[in-house]
Amino acid sequence: MKFATACIHVGQDPDPITGATIPPVHFTTTYTLDAPGEGKGFVYSRSANPTRIALEACLTTLENASAASSFSSGCAATMAVLSTLRPGDSIVAYADLYGGTYRIFENISRPNGINTKYAQGTGVADFEQLIDSTTKLIWLETPTNPLLRLIDIEAVSQLAKSRGIAVAVDNTFATPALQQPLSLGADYIVHSTTKYIAGHSDVIGGAVVVKDASLIEPILFYLKSAGGCPGPMDCYMTQRGIKTLPLRMRAHCANARAIAEYLSGRKGIASVLYPTLPDHPDRALAEKQMCGGGGIVSLLLDGGFDATSRFCKSTKLFSLAESLGGVESLINHPARMTHASIPKNVRDAQGITDNLVRLSVGIEDVDDLKEDLDKALAAI
Repeated sequence: MKFATACIHVGQDPDPITGATIPPVHFTTTYTLDAPGEGKGFVYSRSANPTRIALEACLTTLENASAASSFSSGCAATMAVLSTLRPGDSIVAYADLYGGTYRIFENISRPNGINTKYAQGTGVADFEQLIDSTTKLIWLETPTNPLLRLIDIEAVSQLAKSRGIAVAVDNTFATPALQQPLSLGADYIVHSTTKYIAGHSDVIGGAVVVKDASLIEPILFYLKSAGGCPGPMDCYMTQRGIKTLPLRMRAHCANARAIAEYLSGRKGIASVLYPTLPDHPDRALAEKQMCGGGGIVSLLLDGGFDATSRFCKSTKLFSLAESLGGVESLINHPARMTHASIPKNVRDAQGITDNLVRLSVGIEDVDDLKEDLDKALAAI
């Protein structure tokens, strides 16, 4: 079954009782058993729910995986993977990370005895030099948030495999429509399904998808024990969004590339970051590893925070808001918004400066988006 067909049909068999083409949403917390300990595979909806199982089946197929577990948010999914580590273990990650992930690493995992070491470069050697006997996990974002660097998943996974280390890839920016990390050697995929997977900025969710079915058991145990499970309506809305994922990602990629090209060299803009632009340092890897540049464009503006703030406040179609990946366009100031939990000296060293802006380019008419950005540039 091809990708676009799977988006629509996997987990969406007609209801066997009524014939309803769209399966019902199972609003129930508990299930009636035939006898003590004997039922139809469901006992309590924190452990499993038919609507959630349908979503997980779809995600498993789309990522060419063995199993998946859905969560109430991307952060909950991240915590589930980290729950497989123990005090004394360590993580190696590239320094450019989503602020929420950095917050988990530094303010939750580190006080509990799990340290993270941050590579300052994207090459395999940059990761290799940080690996020691305590390293149990390599955590990758690619493209990274918000600087849009790429990391060679296949090469890093080969390194990790040679050392007995697991690899987790946050595939939120690319989605399985553009990138298949498990096929490149990763062990775990983490999603904030809030973003492109659901795609309409109306439901929060997360997922962990695994290459080896045995890896899902501790994830499911964590979910059952710690909670963090999504409700059935959240699962239904996420799967409804998935049905248009291939169409939306094509539109996001086309609009984002057009915006990136349009803004390159414009007065008031110091540089434009987008994976498939000719001057991007990882363009060759983007063409090898992805099938599209994604929907995020980052900008470095001329001037400091005041000018950048005016730019952010002057757009109309680009809403100044957290998050990304919806059909509508958003503008974000990482240093004061999504990455504010990272200390300023760490942000500045990484390049998340006060003149950095992240655009989540939606699927509106691209000419309207260009006009909106032109007006914002005029304001500075």
